[in-house]
Amino acid sequence: MQNPSNEEISKILVQAKTIAVVGLSDNPERTSYQISKIMQELGYRIIPINPTVDEVLGEKSYSSLLEVNEQIDIINVFRRPEYLPSLAKEAAQTNCKVFWAQQGIVNQEAYEYLIAKDFTVIMDLCIKVAHAVLIKK
Repeated sequence: MQNPSNEEISKILVQAKTIAVVGLSDNPERTSYQISKIMQELGYRIIPINPTVDEVLGEKSYSSLLEVNEQIDIINVFRRPEYLPSLAKEAAQTNCKVFWAQQGIVNQEAYEYLIAKDFTVIMDLCIKVAHAVLIKK
């Protein structure tokens, strides 16, 4: 498993407008909430994907990626590694081509599946840290 170059990651972050966050909690103490809030403050549209909540950060929550009827630029995943293969199959049915698993999350099966489906796959990297390091505003 290999992540794209910093140059490619920064291009993704600059071009992206909408981030679907799988596993986004409505609890302000959770990392998923904190990182998504910062990304929202940086100007990204956040689409929560969590079947257990109705709304997070002022946005309607969906129970699945397949329920989202608008363009998704990045699928950002805050779920344990064992959930990634099924999420990868769901992601492949969307209009998105970037699958980003947060720091500490790696799944080789999901990686290989998505690469075969022509996805850009980033794993074990925090989107907020990548943005802070790579995007000089």
